[in-house]
Amino acid sequence: MRLTDWDHNAWYHRLLLAQVPPGAERVLDVGCGAGALVRALADRVRLVEGVDRSRVMIEQARRLAPPNVTLHQGDVLTAELPDGAYDAVLSSAVLHHLDLAVALPRMARWLKPGGVLAAVALPRVDLPRELPVELAASATHHGLGLAFAALRPLTGSALFRHEPTHDVMPVADGALMTRDVRVQAAGLLPCAQVRRLLLWRYLLTWQKPQICG
Repeated sequence: MRLTDWDHNAWYHRLLLAQVPPGAERVLDVGCGAGALVRALADRVRLVEGVDRSRVMIEQARRLAPPNVTLHQGDVLTAELPDGAYDAVLSSAVLHHLDLAVALPRMARWLKPGGVLAAVALPRVDLPRELPVELAASATHHGLGLAFAALRPLTGSALFRHEPTHDVMPVADGALMTRDVRVQAAGLLPCAQVRRLLLWRYLLTWQKPQICG
């Protein structure tokens, strides 16, 4: 691993946490991996759940999970989770592994009315349209990577160092460009918003309509 390598997914955890509605009581992390995001959620939300298909990841997450976290081993596309149960459904670096036409409606179904779906995932590179973003991303990645590497010995902080389980996590490049995700998401979840993020990610957000009656 190069000196300037660092964890972009962890960098965007704060962005995902910011999407959780105020007063949320129950939140789900889809594709929770070793549990970094669920642990951050557990400091803010009364009940947190995570689901991941990897037994190794779930076992690692359980070792560090606080008491208000429940973890499920299962495939997101087939897992039996309660409909209308969650104030927010979050996902980090998972959506690009999945068929959006199947995954997004399932994730939306798990939300309470008014609940928020928020996912950060990897897009396919869109050149030459996004060349300025790609150049800025490369410069930012290396600049921050050097800064983090220099500061870790001084601060004793991990500063976005990859988790020990990083090498056994499944890796896949994005199959869809951000604009393709935007079109598909709008067709599946009306009013969904998709925007390109700097460090080779996009953010998809959607709020489930309130039931009027």
